[in-house]
Amino acid sequence: MTFDLPPILIEEAVRAALAEDLGRAGDVTTQATIPTSAQARAAIVARDSGVVAGLPAARVAFAMMGPEILFEEQAKDGDSVEPGTQIAIVSGSARAILSAERVALNFLGRLSGVATLTARYVSAVAGASARICDTRKTTPSLRALEKYAVRCGGGVNHRFGLDDAVLIKDNHVAVVGGVVPALRAAKAHVGHLVKVEIEVDTLDQLREVLDEGADAVLLDNMTLDDLRSAVTLVAGRMICEASGGVTLSNVAEIAKTGVDLISVGALTHSAATFDIGLDIEISR
Repeated sequence: MTFDLPPILIEEAVRAALAEDLGRAGDVTTQATIPTSAQARAAIVARDSGVVAGLPAARVAFAMMGPEILFEEQAKDGDSVEPGTQIAIVSGSARAILSAERVALNFLGRLSGVATLTARYVSAVAGASARICDTRKTTPSLRALEKYAVRCGGGVNHRFGLDDAVLIKDNHVAVVGGVVPALRAAKAHVGHLVKVEIEVDTLDQLREVLDEGADAVLLDNMTLDDLRSAVTLVAGRMICEASGGVTLSNVAEIAKTGVDLISVGALTHSAATFDIGLDIEISR
């Protein structure tokens, strides 16, 4: 499968990261020690097993520092790799390679970490119909890239922001005075192409939602028994999403309840950085 991300989203994020790293004077260490004429060849290598994501960002980081740099992918985003796997080969200006190295590896490590954790959740629910999806608990300014990494790991995306779908949470319900008035207000406000989902904590709330109608219902922190009962009550009339307290140790049992989606904030807020290094092979 090919995974794509609009170049402008990658370029903006990488440019900001390079500007942060280069500061006011650029890479003074490299400027002081590496001749401008020096050329280098380096391998980007996985130090762990997992799923690759972020190669387009790494490519842009090197290109921004040295447009002539050759970036040869040895793997693709979404590929599973083992320790020692060469992910890419970079060759060209040694100064450009060394100055871009940390930003490129930061993107690769972060996004591959998200993809790897997502893949573990997806594997844990294999055989069930439930899909693993992300949340808005993302790193500020990196949401599009992190949600891209979720897709690389086999997961699916929830809403990207507050503007692309209605998700009525418990606090909305508390302020407006109940699930029914909240649903009625939402459906009266949005256009016909905007989906409406509402969070419920109890089966009684779910029954109110079923009477009023919605596109999806978020079953928040329910027990396994309540999730099974919720799926039976809904009977396919709307999408059922389980959320809250999901871990690798319990996600398989949640999936067996018959829910359609399991949203996992940990995919983006708790993914460990994937260990990736850059090894200079030849320099002159």
